[in-house]
Amino acid sequence: MSARRYEKNKSKEHRGRHLGGPGKPDYTRGRKQGEVKNWSRPLSKYDVKKEAQKGRNEIISKSGFTEGAIEYAKKYRPSMKLYHKKKRVR
Repeated sequence: MSARRYEKNKSKEHRGRHLGGPGKPDYTRGRKQGEVKNWSRPLSKYDVKKEAQKGRNEIISKSGFTEGAIEYAKKYRPSMKLYHKKKRVR
């Protein structure tokens, strides 16, 4: 499955409108902005921090998150939601 198709499927699962493109969130649902990552490695704290600075409220990762990324979201971004595939991690 291509990255673009994966983004569209996850946007639909989370009842959002797929946008995509450089500098834009992958999907929006009301005022919530979401980012979908179709990477082979887990997202690190740095990656989560970068997305949070862009204003993303939800991040969906196909490969999961590192422990540091989950701890960062718990401590500094309590309203941010992290999803590994369909399961909510944080």
